[in-house]
Amino acid sequence: MKLLLKSDVKGTGKAGDIVNVSDGYARNFLIPKGLAVPADANNINAANIKKGAEQHRKNVQRDNAKALADSMSGLTVKVYAKAGDNGKLFGSIGAAEIAAALAEQYDIEVDKKKIRIEEPIKNLGIVNAQAHMYERTDAKFKVEVLPIEKK
Repeated sequence: MKLLLKSDVKGTGKAGDIVNVSDGYARNFLIPKGLAVPADANNINAANIKKGAEQHRKNVQRDNAKALADSMSGLTVKVYAKAGDNGKLFGSIGAAEIAAALAEQYDIEVDKKKIRIEEPIKNLGIVNAQAHMYERTDAKFKVEVLPIEKK
């Protein structure tokens, strides 16, 4: 019996695949559990439309991420922190502070988990950073750490 799988089934196939299985396996296990539907023209057409919509959604996400990465590349984000006379910070600057500074200065929302710095920033100066936007799409930018002016 030909079936269209609605979800992954170990040893049978992945979601969206059309598989040929025995009648008993189909009627007693796959169809009652909602793992598959008969492979008729309507179900196959619906699955193809769903795949096309998913592919379109991924393409739109990729294009948006690429545009955002292009606009972010080359930016210099200024982060202010308390520092001693020798340029050493009291504490450190991490990805959360960089993400907040990006949102404040450039209105760019980036999840702090996607910002990559080699190690927490503990000194004043300029450091290179990356933001992973999408598969194989990264934005490289600079983080300038400045001291908070004493009043």
